[in-house]
Amino acid sequence: MADNHTPEVRSYNMSRIRSKDTKPEIWLRKQLFKRGFRYRKNVKYIPGKPDLFLRKYNTAIFVNGCFWHRHAGCKYAYTPKSRTEYWNSKFIANVKRDKEIQNQLTGLGIKWLIIWECTINKMNRNEEYADATLKQMVDFLVSDSMNVEL
Repeated sequence: MADNHTPEVRSYNMSRIRSKDTKPEIWLRKQLFKRGFRYRKNVKYIPGKPDLFLRKYNTAIFVNGCFWHRHAGCKYAYTPKSRTEYWNSKFIANVKRDKEIQNQLTGLGIKWLIIWECTINKMNRNEEYADATLKQMVDFLVSDSMNVEL
């Protein structure tokens, strides 16, 4: 299937995709702050520069986009129809980098939590689901578990 946009328009569209301060990330930050959690954003000295770092709990939180980080079984983790080789190599590199970062964090004794974009979207739509998911996050923070994906 051919791209409906010119290369210039496509380039502009892709350049607008942010790597930090995304809407799902801001929403999650507000929810955590409202519940009394304090954090640092995009901490450079922690491997992977996590979206949030809760020093009190020694926990890195990553808000991952389902498309870019290949959330298994998610409808948002589709592969574009054009230039599939390019996209597949890009996705493979992203997933490999994510695994390396997770191994580095575990090696340093830093807990890590991944919350997927689709989970945050569902939390936005359903308050009960949001409360239950945030409770899971809080339970993880105070537990001995080293990682979790929500």
